[in-house]
Amino acid sequence: MNYKELADHSRVWIYQSNRRLTDTEVTEISRYASKFIDQWAAHGSDLQAAFEVFYNQFIVLFADESQVKASGCSIDSSVRFIKEIEKEYHLDLFDRLNLTYKSGSDVKMMAMADFQTALEKGELNEKTTVFNNLIGTKGDFETKWEVPVNESWHIKLV
Repeated sequence: MNYKELADHSRVWIYQSNRRLTDTEVTEISRYASKFIDQWAAHGSDLQAAFEVFYNQFIVLFADESQVKASGCSIDSSVRFIKEIEKEYHLDLFDRLNLTYKSGSDVKMMAMADFQTALEKGELNEKTTVFNNLIGTKGDFETKWEVPVNESWHIKLV
């Protein structure tokens, strides 16, 4: 299922890679994810869900919980799935201390402390587009995921 077909209230889990994925890796991971999504269930009921890789950097899971809520077990299975991807492709998908931003059309990453220093030095500014990986719904993903620093929690670093 294409994530755009899911309702705006659908839950979102964003996993940011510590490095850019190759196109081959994205293809392989997407194939593997399709199998996972096809069998992802909560209390024996299939979840209406989708998976997408954005910018070869972000692995994103979406689940519409309007008919079936994602249970603790189903969320645990998604975390196991993500950890398998980490292991297979030598990634870190759980480091929340790396921040990503856009520099022109490129996606760049740096440690939170370095990001704060870059803001203080004026290398980045309040208009720099950042990725707010803390959003929780598809609607927010579409409108609040890529935003200027001054419209994100990142403003606290200024």
